Amino acid sequence: MHDHGIHVSEPSLTRWDPDEVRRIRQLPRVDRPREKLLSRGAESLSDVELLAVLLGSGTRRFGVLELASRVLRETEGKPSLDVRALRTIDGLGEAKACQVASALELGRRWFRKGRPVVRHASDALPYVQEIRGQKQEHFVCVSLSGANEVIASRVVTVGLLDTNQVHPREVFADPIADRAASVLLAHNHPSGTLAASPEDIALTKRLVQAGQLLGIRVLDHLIVTADGFLSLKQEGYV
Repeated sequence: MHDHGIHVSEPSLTRWDPDEVRRIRQLPRVDRPREKLLSRGAESLSDVELLAVLLGSGTRRFGVLELASRVLRETEGKPSLDVRALRTIDGLGEAKACQVASALELGRRWFRKGRPVVRHASDALPYVQEIRGQKQEHFVCVSLSGANEVIASRVVTVGLLDTNQVHPREVFADPIADRAASVLLAHNHPSGTLAASPEDIALTKRLVQAGQLLGIRVLDHLIVTADGFLSLKQEGYV
């Protein structure tokens, strides 16, 4: 199995150092996070210090560095954080939870800028280019976000295309893990024939139904050859 896709790792607040958990006033001015950012740049700050700058202040119980460190510990390894989840962290009230959630979402959006978008069949052709001239049938699944951004493109099977080999659980396993909102499917016809066979149509309908149950929309199913492509959506089968 080959992975031809674009994998994007989202930035996260993961590293913390217990030695950094000190009150701001205990630090020399030059080493205080905000002053350090101004004099040396954001890249010189640790994760704890960056989050401390974002939070601005601590609480009566926790200094801002200690609070930042607690947030990092509690959020480590968690792929998705909303305000409700953040508010369960001791010392993080509604206002600061909103600040952290907003910063994380802004970071994700900024990090994802420039990610390829698939809205039409032709937009997906770069992700199936390698299979168009293959002598065996390759079945490809492209995972897409809610904004139709490409998360990943993978070859699911190689060989004869039939409903026994291309099973919904194999097709949707990775998109589920990707938290994909939709998928675009494609396979090649080594014969060069740009026509959907009864098996192609039956498989497409089966996968569309499976996607509906899983809440993952099948955007299209393409048949590709060295000379062109056929959209089963345009043919009325998706």
